[in-house]
Amino acid sequence: MALNIADLFEHAVDAVPDRLAVRVGDDAITFAELEHKSNQLAHYLAAQGIGVGDHVGLYAKNSIEHVIGLIAILKVRAVSINVNYRYVAGELDYLFDNADLVGLIHDRAYAGLVGQVAPKFDRLKTIIAVPNPLETDDASDVSGYGGVLLEDAMAGQSDARDFGPRSADDIHIIYTGGTTGFPKGVMWRHEDFWRVLGGGVDFMTGELKTEFDQSEAAAAGASLITLPLSPLMHGGAQASLLMHLFAGQLTIMAPKFDPVQTWQLIDEHKVQMVFMTGDAMARPLIEAYEEGGFDGQSLFAIASSAAVFSKAVKERWMAKFPNAVFTDSVGSSETGFQGTGLQDASALSTDGPVVTIAAGTVVIDDDGKVLDPSVDVGKVGRTAKAGYVPVGYYKDPEKSAKTFIEIDGMRYSIPGDYARIEEGNRLTLLGRGSNCVNTGGEKVYPEEVEMAIKGHPAVYDVLVIGLPDEKYGQSVNAVIELREGETLTLEELRDFLRPLLSGYKLPRGLTVVDEIPRNATGKAQYPRAKELALADTGRADTERAAV
Repeated sequence: MALNIADLFEHAVDAVPDRLAVRVGDDAITFAELEHKSNQLAHYLAAQGIGVGDHVGLYAKNSIEHVIGLIAILKVRAVSINVNYRYVAGELDYLFDNADLVGLIHDRAYAGLVGQVAPKFDRLKTIIAVPNPLETDDASDVSGYGGVLLEDAMAGQSDARDFGPRSADDIHIIYTGGTTGFPKGVMWRHEDFWRVLGGGVDFMTGELKTEFDQSEAAAAGASLITLPLSPLMHGGAQASLLMHLFAGQLTIMAPKFDPVQTWQLIDEHKVQMVFMTGDAMARPLIEAYEEGGFDGQSLFAIASSAAVFSKAVKERWMAKFPNAVFTDSVGSSETGFQGTGLQDASALSTDGPVVTIAAGTVVIDDDGKVLDPSVDVGKVGRTAKAGYVPVGYYKDPEKSAKTFIEIDGMRYSIPGDYARIEEGNRLTLLGRGSNCVNTGGEKVYPEEVEMAIKGHPAVYDVLVIGLPDEKYGQSVNAVIELREGETLTLEELRDFLRPLLSGYKLPRGLTVVDEIPRNATGKAQYPRAKELALADTGRADTERAAV
């Protein structure tokens, strides 16, 4: 056996075959059923010539069929490619080409876009349509581009597990769009992915697990009921699903994020652990809960990652769930897990997530020196990860050379997140360096300012960006979505922030928008926020010139 994702799933099947593995809406599937159905689809893929190293796209909302597709791809040692279901034709063109897709599993409701894009790529010959859980009556024709329906692909196929041996060196790819530029395919060895994203290391102690630890624990204990709220096309949600499959635990998902439906799921199924993406999910969830009608007290673990979970919003959660454990985790598609922090209501930070440094995580200053957390307290640098790190970006040696760097004989992944070293082997995450605002020679990290602004009672959501400034080089500007019926002036905002932030960090501009630009997972879209602020600044300049 190898430390391979498909093998780790199969160990859980052998340990708890009759336990529920996944539930989406009214549909649920046991580990044994998921095994049999994914084996059938895997045999179909193999019959089409798909095997080791071939790339197969997954272009679908959260569904049991999405999970079947993912496991089937892994079983034949092919590579799953996560496709953002919000992409338009031009973006799909880029991804299908860049990822060298030879196969595609897509929601039937997306047949129109697939029909536009897929015929452009001669190598893309195997296309399978699965039901979209939000559009179950969709009957789009897929035959025009050679597509087949999932049930037809699986019909007559063996459900036996008779695949050959796999390798820990097989490649697993997560495409990450980040906040800027084209999406990049982060290439992980299966073992490395498992170690830092699939539970192969104890996240609290750093202890390495052996191949059967998760499945043996599953056989010995009751199943945990988990609810990741992000779509599976996001690397974090996919990692959460796989980690809990390896451990024989039940994952509940929804085809789209809806705060009221989420609480209904939590109460109906007594969900114990929820994973969310910062304030973009935490805020509407706690507001729906505060309106009443839900119990929610089955939750004992509330985890946030990939975006700011602000002090103001966190305090509201802690008031309603005083007995739950709250964690902030940091990391990226390029590093995996870098640290986690148990959040104490009496010591919440307004600066950013405060986490304990995970094994292999370091901070590197702008001169390329690895800082010592025991003596360099207070210093700021880029977070980096050593040990189990990706191979690189798919087909992009230039970007790979900039992100995956060797220092003193050690290879590090350095995606560009900045952090400040704190006492007690901890870090305060400050945000992505590419979004840092350099104003008059001072560095301002947007997430720190955003955390403070979110404490204002009139503010619903905010992004902070830098705009060109003749005097300071850049100026700090806030793009804000207000609560319904609220108003806010720049001076009122600055007055609120003065006790919380240094003067150079205070916004010099304010743009009010109907909705903050975020992607489907809640990640901030800073370039779009900058466009909105520049347009607002342009309107203000025009109005002043006309007076």
